[in-house]
Amino acid sequence: MSTIDKLPSCEDPFDHLLPVDEARQRLLDTLQPVVTAAVESVPLTEACGRVLAIAVTAPFDVPPEANSAMDGYAISAGDIPDEGLARLRIAGTAWAGRPHVSQFVRGEAVRIFTGAVMPAGLDTVVIQEHVRADEHSVQIDNEVVPGRNVRAAGEDVAKGEAVFAAGRRLTAADIGVLASLGIVRVPVRQRLRVAWFTTGDELVSLDAAAGAAPVAPTIELDDNSALGIGPPGSGLLYDSNRHTLRALLSEAGVELIDLGVVPDTLAATRDAFVQASSRADLVISSGGVSTGDADFVRQVFHELGEVAFWRLAMRPGRPLAFGRVGDAIFFGLPGNPVAVVVTFLQFVLPALRRLSGESADNLHPMAFPATCLSRLRTSRGRTEFQRGIMRTDKDGHVVVESTGAQGAGRLSSMSAANCLIMIAPDRDSVQPGDQVHVQPLYGLMP
Repeated sequence: MSTIDKLPSCEDPFDHLLPVDEARQRLLDTLQPVVTAAVESVPLTEACGRVLAIAVTAPFDVPPEANSAMDGYAISAGDIPDEGLARLRIAGTAWAGRPHVSQFVRGEAVRIFTGAVMPAGLDTVVIQEHVRADEHSVQIDNEVVPGRNVRAAGEDVAKGEAVFAAGRRLTAADIGVLASLGIVRVPVRQRLRVAWFTTGDELVSLDAAAGAAPVAPTIELDDNSALGIGPPGSGLLYDSNRHTLRALLSEAGVELIDLGVVPDTLAATRDAFVQASSRADLVISSGGVSTGDADFVRQVFHELGEVAFWRLAMRPGRPLAFGRVGDAIFFGLPGNPVAVVVTFLQFVLPALRRLSGESADNLHPMAFPATCLSRLRTSRGRTEFQRGIMRTDKDGHVVVESTGAQGAGRLSSMSAANCLIMIAPDRDSVQPGDQVHVQPLYGLMP
């Protein structure tokens, strides 16, 4: 035989691998919300980021009564003159929280302040900058617009209106709306339980190492050496992936089950799978999904689980395992630090949103066009995700440039980025001035 019967590897032709968009859609089509997730009632102060379990309708109008949008004078539109000026007697003052309750008489005005309830019979507010006033009267002209500067009752939310549908992930603005409706407790879906572990005999648990290291009683602000515990030792690495995943999962609002660093043995890996799948709705591992002799995650996954896919036409993150182990969904992420973040954002996060019952119409990561200022190396046939820094230029156009070297082990380049530059598989190069798509890493609101 003149050639070797080669096993699947990271050098396989891309046309033998699953495209990213197809893999993500297959994933989302496979998953359904976790039906065992109970409904719990939480205080409004703890509801941000949670998923609504039931629809919310408005129990009353917001605002409950018509009120003034400006400081000025409340009048009746019938007193606006056809031409010239009209003088109106000032009958009193309406303050926010202290309505003016006297009976309205034609030819009268009420001094009013922003947020004050409109006096009965008055329907227009003339701002104070557009009148002539003395202690007892106010003059208005024929340019006053009837109904101006008045917020109608129910203008923001009307009684009985459907405010939020079940399955909405609540934002900070949503919390404000619920507060305006007098809602103090919110029915939400129980948090998903997510277990995760990392694999590799070269990994040193930062927690264990820190526990064994002496703790400095005080830290000088200009002494960085006091912040850490020194290098991990020859041939070893601190387990950064587990901490990265903890942070990503915390932002996703799930219940955390940290199973630590699993040794590179078949027995330990099998035990981790069994323990994780019995305790969690979703299980994540990092490392061990390739075909090396010490890559036991792939072997145990094929032994205990149902494999949906595990090799994708993407970079970084080609070896990505997805399927089910027992009743739990499983993701086997690569061991490279950048690949962990990229695959989490492209696949795990959409899965978490689907499983949590979120009703978003589009669970795919958001992307929009930008002009690239850097020359990027890429290969046709795979979707690439490179780290970038996007901004708007002096003309208001979105531009992006690379953070530099793009090795999958350069986690610092991910820290420097505020977006991922997504390069389609039909491109074999990106030159300065070319259009690309970017995925923002951070939003304006959670």
